[in-house]
Amino acid sequence: MGFLTDSCTLKVLTQELLADCNPFHCGDPGLDKFFSQDSVLHHKAMLGKTYCFVLDDKPSDIICAFTLSNDSVRVDHLPNARKKKVNARISRVKQMNRYPAILIGKLGVNQNFANLGVGSDLLSTLKRFATHQDNLSDCRMLAVDAKANNRALHYYEKNQFRYLYSSEEQEAENRHMPLPLKTRFMFFDLIDLQTE
Repeated sequence: MGFLTDSCTLKVLTQELLADCNPFHCGDPGLDKFFSQDSVLHHKAMLGKTYCFVLDDKPSDIICAFTLSNDSVRVDHLPNARKKKVNARISRVKQMNRYPAILIGKLGVNQNFANLGVGSDLLSTLKRFATHQDNLSDCRMLAVDAKANNRALHYYEKNQFRYLYSSEEQEAENRHMPLPLKTRFMFFDLIDLQTE
């Protein structure tokens, strides 16, 4: 299927795992600190669970790490044109004010594996996990508050995530946030996987 599912094992990122592994560096000091120190506390506070893929041939190497939590994609506060766009593929009788989502809170790829397609492989894997028939609950969307920089936004765009708001100005106004925004809310409609 892909490098992560063929050559790596998915694990919960725990203090014990961190102690057994080489330090994880993704090139972003804030993310490195989160994964090495704060992710375990985040999980204990029930704010998000952090997972990682470790290399099967060298289990001390964390290839990538990511945090997931529950969320929703709210459409009730969207301008009408945007609301219609999000609702376009949902039958009128099933349209809701918000759609269940899994939020990708933090995501980082080991800098030794950067630019090898691991990040895209990870998002493809998360999409498959989110739609697996054995999930405890259904969700319609994957969501992310992507850092508002060209690299992060391009990464999510390349992996078919769409902006919830049509512009940064519209998002700032509707979310009552000052410009320039530090993040942009993006989503992937998991129903896309059923039509492929």
